[in-house]
Amino acid sequence: MNKNIFRRVTNRLLHTLARRLPGATTLRPALHRLRGAKIGRDVFIAEEVYFENEYPEAVEIQDGAQISLRVILLAHTRGPGKLIIGKNAYLGPNVVVATTSGRTLKIGEGAVIGAGVIVTADVAPQMFVPSQPARAVATATVPLATAEKMEDFIRGLKPLKRPTPSGLKP
Repeated sequence: MNKNIFRRVTNRLLHTLARRLPGATTLRPALHRLRGAKIGRDVFIAEEVYFENEYPEAVEIQDGAQISLRVILLAHTRGPGKLIIGKNAYLGPNVVVATTSGRTLKIGEGAVIGAGVIVTADVAPQMFVPSQPARAVATATVPLATAEKMEDFIRGLKPLKRPTPSGLKP
């Protein structure tokens, strides 16, 4: 699907405006609709959302969905796939949703995706996909900020016997 250069430039200009201008429930959804995305009523799109630049028409966001700060929506890899975000679904901050060419990825109605989650497969309706807590996996005996070479830092890593939750002592 080749687009003319005018359409491609227009999509990127509208995308840039949508990332920065106010209007999470008004202007931003309207700008993405102009780009070709299918967006329902009462959709919330926060600031700095990266919204499929090459194939915005491959993204569908149904009524009442909420897209949080810095979410990345990718509907292509070497050609368009399709992304469908269901009615009243919620995507937390820094979520990445990515599909590939010829594939449809669906986030079901009422699903909740926690902050920082990477979604590459369908999420069933009403499911809660939580963020994974950070875990300590090694002791850094050579701080990266003071290491002369990356190899010094890497050699100074001492693996923990069992990874622990962030902030807890091994």
